[in-house]
Amino acid sequence: MSTSSPLPDLNDAADRSAIDASCRLPVLTFFATAILWLLIGTIFALLASVKLHNPQFVTELPPGVTWVLNQLYPAVPANIVDALNGSLTFGRVRPAHLNTVAYGWASTAAIGVGIWLMARLCRVQLRHPGFVTAAGVIWNLGVLLGTGAILFGESTGVEWLEYPPYATFLLFIAYAMISVWAVDMFVHRRPGHVYVSQWYIMAALFWFPWLYATANILIHHQEVQGSASAIINWWYGHNALGLWFTPIGLAAAYYFIPKVIGRPVHSYYLSAFGFWSLALFYSWNGGHHLIGGPLPAWVITASIVASVMMIIPVVVTAINHHMTMRGNFHVLEYSPTLRFVVFGAMSYTLASLQGSSMAIRSLNTVTHFTDYTIGHSHLGLYAFFTMIMFGSIYYIVPRLVGSEWRSATLIKIHFWSCAYGIVLMVLVLTVGGLMQGLMMRDASIGFDKIVENIAVYKVFRSVTGVLLTVGHVVFAFHFLLMILGMGRAVGGPTLFRHPAKP
Repeated sequence: MSTSSPLPDLNDAADRSAIDASCRLPVLTFFATAILWLLIGTIFALLASVKLHNPQFVTELPPGVTWVLNQLYPAVPANIVDALNGSLTFGRVRPAHLNTVAYGWASTAAIGVGIWLMARLCRVQLRHPGFVTAAGVIWNLGVLLGTGAILFGESTGVEWLEYPPYATFLLFIAYAMISVWAVDMFVHRRPGHVYVSQWYIMAALFWFPWLYATANILIHHQEVQGSASAIINWWYGHNALGLWFTPIGLAAAYYFIPKVIGRPVHSYYLSAFGFWSLALFYSWNGGHHLIGGPLPAWVITASIVASVMMIIPVVVTAINHHMTMRGNFHVLEYSPTLRFVVFGAMSYTLASLQGSSMAIRSLNTVTHFTDYTIGHSHLGLYAFFTMIMFGSIYYIVPRLVGSEWRSATLIKIHFWSCAYGIVLMVLVLTVGGLMQGLMMRDASIGFDKIVENIAVYKVFRSVTGVLLTVGHVVFAFHFLLMILGMGRAVGGPTLFRHPAKP
């Protein structure tokens, strides 16, 4: 890593252009499919959210669709129509939402951003881009089959690992192909610095298959017995965020913040300290979600201690980002990339500190089994990771398609609808979750009364989901314009407003 420059010595525009050209097809393939899965996951999220306060909402296909399908018999058997109607229950829509967002949107976008960052930072072209594009097709086929299996009742029933083995196998094949090419770029990088973003990307490339393979083997193939399966389930679910999405998100933040403001990362030592303390403490997390469960006390206690110790890498990273931005916060007024990325970086600090506090037994006894935990997961995966991915895509895509984003107004609508949407959603879930937890600790309050009392929070949650939906649709439309070659071909970058001349 370097303290003297935030970027590699890439002064040759032709080199940068050649590197971008080599990445164009695979990265745009990953981005396009990621955004498609984001829209699909958003529809599932809205359906699941509304069903929480209106269980009869869309329980079957519309009558017109059912009539058309019935007319197609025997090409469309009656049992297929029944299966399609059954796919709209909460028990299937909700895991379909989780998996399409985690593997369809977040992971696919992470891979696209990771490939581009690795190529730029290694200063080498992506060799055989068709091979990586094929990996992207296989990855999306795995997500499609897995999500379809959930909707048709073939879910494994294990949270975060609902995809059946045949879909999981495709994800492994695709991920192996992608990892080989990322490692190839790192091995053949030009001589020079190894940047902090490369550390995080390389670590994530090794951590994710380790987590995913271990959890799948121990839960689906060589099944561990009893409560041990629960600790493995939570170990995977928690670490998928901490050791897969978090490193990619931080790699992007460490790249784009210095890149946009034009100054180096504040401290090499803080970067290294934050990276290694994350690697040391995070893999012990997850067990605190089972406080009070039938597990050895030392397992839970070790997880609680590790969760609290996570304050160290989080605070170190926050200080490093803040000191890097110091004196340049005015750039947030006009840079779309920086605004999304800084929003995500600040949310990383909040989500992580909240996570550490949730490991404390006295608070956990109130928040466990409530919407408070759901709010925390949205703060991490959406407010932190997704917002950084949005900012990254706004920076990368113009360099791949050769034109600038069409409209600053569309970017503003995207940012503010998502920012207000996620902030309000987290607040609603947090407050509603606390009230839910406190009422559940009062034996004089019946469960039906608790459900009635928190119904209003469920409604507000759906309203905030509509705000997020608006942002996603606008973003997808804007991206489509870029892919169709309808971006701005002249002028500088698309900014919220132009900075004042000195």
